[in-house]
Amino acid sequence: MNKLEVKPGIYWVGGIDWDIRNFHGYMTQRGTTYNAYLIVDEKIVLVDTVKHYLSEEMLSRIGEIIDPGKIDYILSNHVEMDHSGAIHKILEASPDAKIITSTQGEKGLKRHYKRDWKFHVVDSGDTLKIGKRTLHFVHTPMVHWPDNMVTYIPEDRILFSNDAFGQHIASLERFDDELGREMIMEEAAKYYANIVLPYGNRVQKALADLSGLEIDMIAPSHGIIWRSMIPDILKEYGKWSCNETEKRALIIYDSMWGSTERIAFAFMEGLREQGIRINLRNLKTNHISDILTDLLTSRLILIGCPTLNNGMLPSMGAFLTYLKGLKPSGRIGAAFGSYGWGGQAVGEIEKVMRDLKWELPVEKINIKYVPDDEELVMVRKIGNKLGKIALT
Repeated sequence: MNKLEVKPGIYWVGGIDWDIRNFHGYMTQRGTTYNAYLIVDEKIVLVDTVKHYLSEEMLSRIGEIIDPGKIDYILSNHVEMDHSGAIHKILEASPDAKIITSTQGEKGLKRHYKRDWKFHVVDSGDTLKIGKRTLHFVHTPMVHWPDNMVTYIPEDRILFSNDAFGQHIASLERFDDELGREMIMEEAAKYYANIVLPYGNRVQKALADLSGLEIDMIAPSHGIIWRSMIPDILKEYGKWSCNETEKRALIIYDSMWGSTERIAFAFMEGLREQGIRINLRNLKTNHISDILTDLLTSRLILIGCPTLNNGMLPSMGAFLTYLKGLKPSGRIGAAFGSYGWGGQAVGEIEKVMRDLKWELPVEKINIKYVPDDEELVMVRKIGNKLGKIALT
């Protein structure tokens, strides 16, 4: 795939990572892109770069448009190395180029790369005239690093949003209307759930800061460019950032000898009787990053695990560690499990739910050895009760 003009004089020149399947613990079954954009005006600006091993791919695309040595500015909206990893390659070709970034961005780039580069540091609200275009900079700290910012060009009504509104999708298509809506929104939700979820308050502030802008294109640093579904993705970000959920249930569990699994299925039966939508996720066969996508919109979360060595199975410990870091709030929770003699795992699960300030309307379920028919009927009835609560 060659360079692509997304607006007159603005080109996509990024890299496509077809083979990546793990993005620091996040499963990327569809690969990803590292989007970089070249703005050709009186001053030439490269918006972000790519992961280091795709630098030659990016440079070849730039070379189809201009001599890379003519780049005046490298705009670094975010320090993370999937976006800044090829800066040194650009500066080898264009040693006089300046790096536009935030104060935190300058500190971060210096700590990452230990280079004495030329910086043009901008505050939120600053502008830079590059010819017929004006770059407007808006700091968006902790969406999702302290250095994050976005850049807007009013003349083109384009927002370079960096990690905001991104998705991990490798494709030759570059725009939302060239791919199916369901798949794009699924990947956008997964991206938000696994990367942006802890920073909902910051996202709300950023959305407020951007609300007065006229935008007809959002160009993120991963995935497709939004041009037809902008109202849709803004609406979803508004819901996700407020931890607004749907009337649906998610059951997450692992099981050793099948007892905890039997409890999970009894809960599912009780919930089903209330007509609530349910997802059942076994940690043995579902990756935690996919489970978090389900959790993003689920109101009722049931988590179950047997006790092993006075604690949890390692799979559940890993999941709860991941969950605590993402800090989903506003859920209804219930903990369940089985045990032989100690029974500590269910209490540890419930503690995490309490720490997240979830509502816990029923007592935890902790059944010794193998649940009998009477106990499974009791679990089903509790599931029925939880379903009613979640539907109100």
